[in-house]
Amino acid sequence: MSSETLSQHDIDRLLGGGSRQSPTAAAAMDVQVYDFRRPHRVSKERLRTLEAMYERLVKGLEAWLISRVRGQIEVRLQSVEQFSFGEFTLSLPMPCSSFIFDITGTGQKGVIDVGPEFSTYIIDRLFGGEGTGSALTRALTPIERMAVRSVADKVSGLLQEIWQDHVSMDLNITGFESSPEILQVVNREDPVLVANVEFTTGNVSSLLLICLPFSVLDKFFTSSGQQRNALLTTSDQERETTRQRSESALRATKVPLTARLPDFQLSMRDIAGITEGTIIPTGIPTDARVIVRAGTQERFIGHPGRVSGNLAVRILDAVPSATTSDSRTTSA
Repeated sequence: MSSETLSQHDIDRLLGGGSRQSPTAAAAMDVQVYDFRRPHRVSKERLRTLEAMYERLVKGLEAWLISRVRGQIEVRLQSVEQFSFGEFTLSLPMPCSSFIFDITGTGQKGVIDVGPEFSTYIIDRLFGGEGTGSALTRALTPIERMAVRSVADKVSGLLQEIWQDHVSMDLNITGFESSPEILQVVNREDPVLVANVEFTTGNVSSLLLICLPFSVLDKFFTSSGQQRNALLTTSDQERETTRQRSESALRATKVPLTARLPDFQLSMRDIAGITEGTIIPTGIPTDARVIVRAGTQERFIGHPGRVSGNLAVRILDAVPSATTSDSRTTSA
């Protein structure tokens, strides 16, 4: 055995070698949770296609609602998501206003739920109110249900249109349910596609939910990536065609025009004496201007008269406030 003594340099080298870093541990793998019972089937690519489809539905519904209730309504797509049917029912208010529709030929059903605030607004406006009442906290009566069903019918028609290039569906509303717990369309564990559509008008904000079972959408979710990419890609000519269709639909929208005489005052005595055939002196000169309203907005100044024996109004000018509003909209 050698008796050679280690130098300080040798000792430092030994200690340094022992403190060398161990090989870097392998980077942790990116582990993703996979639910085998309810696999997530909405990829980012499919989601973009779905959002584009439902945006078309939203625009068509907004134009129809504005002409139907003769008021300003903003409709916006909030999201398109995958849920289980049980999760969907838990998101509904109590009571709800859920219309059930059959998907003919598939044996499946879907749901269109109109939020309580928007149901109240639709009922109030269609029955001649201003749409400013508080949201109903009870189930809809049969007459109220008929009023709200007009919205559900329109949504089902638009839903058929946006899906016709992918999955042919014939939808028919067959039922109504006001209790989410009783609502049974598919099994609670079955996956469904839910579109959240937001309505805003004045101080009223509400949601409309459209629920479709995944079992009827298999053709869309199993289609090849090339087919979906083709649907996402549109040419300039296709965009121009879409713009022309939207413009034609907008121009075909009917807006009521009303001509209103200037205000005048009557005493309560005169009002109490009004009977059939009474001539009311207004004190308004025959050449007085009238205000012409488009819907509920004052838009033009006119002069009353007759054309071929019929009452008529000659438009003289635009209401200054309307002109200013239009110029601001254009500049924006």
